[in-house]
Amino acid sequence: MAEQGYGVTRWANAQDIKDSLYQLTEAPIYSVTEEAYKDICENFYDVKCAKSKAITAEAKKYIPGGVQHNLAFNKPFPMCMVKAEGAYLYDIDGNKYIDFLQAGGPTILGSNYPVIQEEAIKLIKDCGPVTGLFHEAELLIAREIHECMPNVEKFRMLGSGTESVMGAIRVARCYTKKKRIIKMGGAYHGWSDQMVYGTKVPGTRQFLESYGIPNGTFSVIDEVRPNDLNMLEDYLKYNAACRGGTAAVIVEPVGPESGTRPVDFDYNAGVRALCDKYGTLLIFDEVVTGFRVGVGGAQGLFGVKPDLTIFGKIVAGGYPAAGGIGGRAEVVDLLAAGVAGGAKKAYVGGTLAANPLSAMAGYVAIKEIKRTNACVKAGHAGDRLTDGLVDLIAKHDLPYVAYNQGSIVHLECTGAMSYDFSSKNILNLLKVLKKQDAIMVRKEAMEHMGAAYMSHGIVTLAGSRLYTSMADTDEIIDEALNRFDEVFALVKKRTKVDSLQVAEYKAKKALQYPEGKKRDKKMKKAAKLMEKAKKEQAAADAAAANNAK
Repeated sequence: MAEQGYGVTRWANAQDIKDSLYQLTEAPIYSVTEEAYKDICENFYDVKCAKSKAITAEAKKYIPGGVQHNLAFNKPFPMCMVKAEGAYLYDIDGNKYIDFLQAGGPTILGSNYPVIQEEAIKLIKDCGPVTGLFHEAELLIAREIHECMPNVEKFRMLGSGTESVMGAIRVARCYTKKKRIIKMGGAYHGWSDQMVYGTKVPGTRQFLESYGIPNGTFSVIDEVRPNDLNMLEDYLKYNAACRGGTAAVIVEPVGPESGTRPVDFDYNAGVRALCDKYGTLLIFDEVVTGFRVGVGGAQGLFGVKPDLTIFGKIVAGGYPAAGGIGGRAEVVDLLAAGVAGGAKKAYVGGTLAANPLSAMAGYVAIKEIKRTNACVKAGHAGDRLTDGLVDLIAKHDLPYVAYNQGSIVHLECTGAMSYDFSSKNILNLLKVLKKQDAIMVRKEAMEHMGAAYMSHGIVTLAGSRLYTSMADTDEIIDEALNRFDEVFALVKKRTKVDSLQVAEYKAKKALQYPEGKKRDKKMKKAAKLMEKAKKEQAAADAAAANNAK
């Protein structure tokens, strides 16, 4: 595959990964010790990141949470970055980091790539970043995408991946005259109301992230278990018989959360066949995979033709306003802009959508990705990083799981997002409610790991995902592995029983409430749980002591 311009040279067995992730959720938490985390906070963050600490503390006065971006790592406080170059980031205190966040995936050429930068500066000098009227760059990028992905017969550029998902769902309904949308559990398709459903953890429906969204919003959304064609067909069949059919099935082709929950290599072909059988459109969300797994995207990698493709991130070369919808001409024509759109169209828009700067940056980025064979180089770095992590996990005898899809690398350490509650039975949600606090305990441990990586000069996405780029040489990857080795040496199995960790988490959470009856009630409940958990801990300690004898 790599020889054909794709950076994915191997494909892990999806069931093996799923089994390993399940075992991780059942195992004790292995994380940096409390002493090590305290030392990291006091000797790295407080001393070497003092300017970041001060500026983000000031930012909290004016910005909710102190930062504007969800990708910002906040443990123990956000880092303020001032420079990005190639494989590195530099913070306001002068610390240098190996950058495996890569802005969440769009900079596969490396950060602040000079060729794109030069073209962007030239364009800004000539016409500025936006005019509101047609610019040649709109044609250039649409034609270039079509040449890379022939399935994308036409392309409408928009302002973000979220907007593009909204538009794709709308045009699918407009074209099919059906309402229902099926998504894979755990998949992230932006933050529009209908798609914040079953995010991160499969089977959680609206119970994990969907605060502020009326339940009625989800009345035409179905969630299916990742990599389960039988469950998908059950919903398609039921919708066809009783609900007026399904407008579209939307998938991340490498699996939910950018492949965090991988699928079988032939899964997408199975989804395509089912969509054809039930008269349903297939939407590929290629926000991450487009021009990352290969210039032909995941659809080229898997040899599957979606009806609609959603773009983001790389499509604007790392510049703002990155989004778009492409696909079959007869469907995408319903997105026609302006007065020429005709009587029947799915309305989309955006003042800054397809602005000259973003369109030109995207066009140049795609040309450079092709010219430099960036997907293959980034994929090689991803393979080398993953292989090294697997070796380190074995060296330190840890239950961690490392795997990759080319330049998308996953390092699961605590199992925080590895649960799966998928079921057609609504009563299964009781398991979600029971496990919520345990999930948050594991999430906090994952954040401690992320903070440890950062203190050793490695930037990750939430401590569990790493994007490699063309800028990551073998030497850079090997240096990163040396740093991971140092962090893993700080890791130990937590000896506290799960119930005690949950009780401590609940007590900490209760203290966040304002003083009053609600806080008192929460504290009282936490204290009761703590008392019970301490007895369980004492019993566990006694059993461990006996075993040691």
